[in-house]
Amino acid sequence: MTVSLPLVLVLGLIAWGAVRFLGVRVWIVVVIALFGFLLSRTFLAPAIDSGIRSGVDIVNGTRD
Repeated sequence: MTVSLPLVLVLGLIAWGAVRFLGVRVWIVVVIALFGFLLSRTFLAPAIDSGIRSGVDIVNGTRD
């Protein structure tokens, strides 16, 4: 069985869990989210994207 969840939903659940159970302040979650949006518009975005894709391939065992 395959379940498809949007990434925003998964990240939202992680953020909610961090605020609820780990005591992370809401403003820290907001700052991290804003920083991520700002970082995605910089020259580092392609490097971050390829690094994440390579990591997922290694974890999934699909890398040669």
